[in-house]
This record gives sequence, C-alpha cells and structure tokens, in this order.
Amino acid sequence: AYMHPYTVAKMVTSLGHLYRRRIYLNMVAGGFKNDLVALNDTTPHDKRYERLVEYTTIIRRLLEGASAVTCRGEFYTVDKLRLTPPLAADLFPGIFVSGSSDAGVAAAKAIGATAIRYPKPAKEYQGEPAVHAGESGIRVGIIAREREEDAWRVAHARFPEDRGGQLTHQLAMKTSDSVWHRQLAALGEARGPYWLVPFQNYKTMCPYLVGSYEQLAAELAGYLAAGYRTFILDVPPDREELGHVGMAFARALEVTRCQSYSKSG
Repeated sequence: AYMHPYTVAKMVTSLGHLYRRRIYLNMVAGGFKNDLVALNDTTPHDKRYERLVEYTTIIRRLLEGASAVTCRGEFYTVDKLRLTPPLAADLFPGIFVSGSSDAGVAAAKAIGATAIRYPKPAKEYQGEPAVHAGESGIRVGIIAREREEDAWRVAHARFPEDRGGQLTHQLAMKTSDSVWHRQLAALGEARGPYWLVPFQNYKTMCPYLVGSYEQLAAELAGYLAAGYRTFILDVPPDREELGHVGMAFARALEVTRCQSYSKSG
C-alpha cells in the first residue's frame, strides 16, 4: 500500500512495452507487526485485505483501459484517472494474493486472483474437497535427485541448522499476525519428503519437499489431486537445480495420468 496503484499499473505497462512479456503481480497485505508499526500502519489484519482489494481493483481497471477510472473507496480515491499508453490485452498480468486466512481467500476471490497458500503434507489433503483449479496455488521449495540420499545430502548442505536463525524465527513468530506463519509452525516436523528445517531456521518462508524423483512425484501428484495447478517455487540456486525440479514435475504428471487412466479404466 506504500506505492500508489497508478505507479504499479504504469510499471506493468512499461515492462510490457519493453519486453513484450506477461508478468505476474504478487499482492501482499503485510504480516509482520513490527514493520507495520515502523511505517505507522495500524490497520487491523482483515482490514488490510479490504485495502488490498481496493488497491488491486484500481490497478486492474487501469490496465484494462476501457475507460477513465473513478473510485471513491475507504482507502483510495481516484477521479477520471486514465493510463496511457494502454497495455495490450494479451499482456494483462496474472495476479496472486498471498494469504491463507479467510480474509486473504475472500480478497483473492473479490479481485479474480489466485490465492497462494503454504501447503501441508500432501497426504493431509486426502478426503478433503478439491479446490477449484485456478483458484488456489501453493508455494514450496523442491530438492530432488535420482536417489533419496543424494537429495538429502544437498538439502542439509544448503540449509544447515542455525541457532541464530532459530531464534530469529521464534522472534518473527511473536511479531507476526500472519495465519500461514502460525499454521506452518504448528505442523512441527513431518516424516517423509515434507521438510520444515529451512523455515524453522529462518532461511526461507515456505516448506520444502526433499527426496527422489519418484518420492516427490508422488507428493506433487497429491497436490495436483487436491486441485492445485499453480506452484510458486522457492528460487532454485542455478539452472541445474531447476532441471531436477522439472524432472520431479514431469514424473508427477506421469503419476497423475496413470491415476486418471486407472480410474477411467
């Protein structure tokens, strides 16, 4: 909320004209209370998502460019605001909303965005109603190798346990009103490929999946079966690592096709 929505829309059109590529916007309401207090932002949790809806709605309407935008909301007011030059329709950005709370999910629906969640182990979705494809996605890190032991060796080398990081994580827990932060912390250490050590040591803000291609294929297939179609990856360190991730997803799609064939046959 600290950059005017017109500025965001103008940046999107500039990038579109420069690179002729579609981008994605990740809309966040803010979850760390200390940061918000430092900015003199005392807006309550759910109200921040209402503000985000107004903010993103103005951006969307500017980028759609059908007419001048007038909006008199609780948080933002614009009067006959127009964006020039207009953005090509095929470059209209995808929009994500980061949030697992009811307010976050409602905000995503209100602005036609994909709600990004921080997933539980895939087996915990069994028996739950599947999400509608496109409505929700997950953020996760992946370390995959042909052999499980090789994947874990890479994982432990990349994310060694760190007492300082653990203390920072505990402090962050006390100063955050983020629902997903509390949900992940409550899960504890799961068995299998689902790994929270990087999160618990404040090295990243999402769970990791670690194991062989086959193990991770089964885990990813579980998320696909639950209805998730958007996966935002914790940034791989290099192209080689991205190749291993691609292999895990390729095998997950094979598993999903086999499951579909088995059910239909």
